[in-house]
Amino acid sequence: MKGREKGGAKRLLHLLWIIPLLIVLLFGTLMYLVPALENVDRTPVEGAADWMKGLPDDMPLSDVVLPGTHDAATKNVQLAFITRCQALTIAEQLDAGFRYLDIRLAASGEKLKLMHGFTACLKSGWPWASTLFYDDVLSDSYAFLKAHPTEAIVFAVKHEYGSETPEQFEALLSAYIAQDPDMWLLTDSIPTVGEARGKIVLVRHYEDKNQPVPTVGLPCYWQTQNGHNDVSLNAATHKNGGYTLIIQDRYEYDPADKLNAFRSGVAAGQTGETFLTINFLSTKGTAAFGHPYGLAKKLNPALLGSNDALKGWIVTDFGSAKLAQRIYQTNFAG
Repeated sequence: MKGREKGGAKRLLHLLWIIPLLIVLLFGTLMYLVPALENVDRTPVEGAADWMKGLPDDMPLSDVVLPGTHDAATKNVQLAFITRCQALTIAEQLDAGFRYLDIRLAASGEKLKLMHGFTACLKSGWPWASTLFYDDVLSDSYAFLKAHPTEAIVFAVKHEYGSETPEQFEALLSAYIAQDPDMWLLTDSIPTVGEARGKIVLVRHYEDKNQPVPTVGLPCYWQTQNGHNDVSLNAATHKNGGYTLIIQDRYEYDPADKLNAFRSGVAAGQTGETFLTINFLSTKGTAAFGHPYGLAKKLNPALLGSNDALKGWIVTDFGSAKLAQRIYQTNFAG
């Protein structure tokens, strides 16, 4: 009798040990294995790496219909099911034709690392992979510009995580720029295409409106556009120094409402050297934690399948060369 009781207790202990193991395996499958299987159309588009060469030099960069990527560095990222927003590396995005990169940074000692919220971007898809640092992103970006000098890259830099003041964050950022100053355009006004060619144009989205940092780059402040109770909201307007920003970033709308906001944002866009329109097609949906891939699968085909004229800088999740082409070809239509 006692032997059977001991055997039953052992089986119970084994069961109690297996349950947390199964939970860990399920969590790992959801967070890392499923995202590893999610991809985009990788069909190359001829001329995608040099499409800006067809633009006139005197064209304001704000008038260019510029394809962009939201959370650009998240191909490999912690908790990928809810934080991964791209299937291409930054180098692949540039080759595919994307020219606006949403770059989110946090301090790591004297260095800067790529982040999405509190999760770190990684150099590979393994959860234990090493951290992706700003040096890696800059190395790829510099190499691309040297190989394709007709192109320009917009870095929309955000201080994503950490307690540093805007001044402290900018000091870290400036140290990187100082290593290769000729690769950067740090103007505080909208440049022309000719001025931007071969350069990274710094757009500072890390500025606190109450603590302005009027030192380097184009200011690009906007109030957060969270919430989904009033889905009639779309683009908002903010004065940023010498130009007016028209921005649609309703990132908590469901796909149908997001698409409506996106289309309204296109209609609200204005051109000219004193206006800049940025229009996000990305959203995390109405849940506390979204699945960016599932949402992009609903939104990106709507843009690809439309013939609507576009305006401004268009920012997407899970960008592909065909999606970038759909955006930048508007510059050459008609």
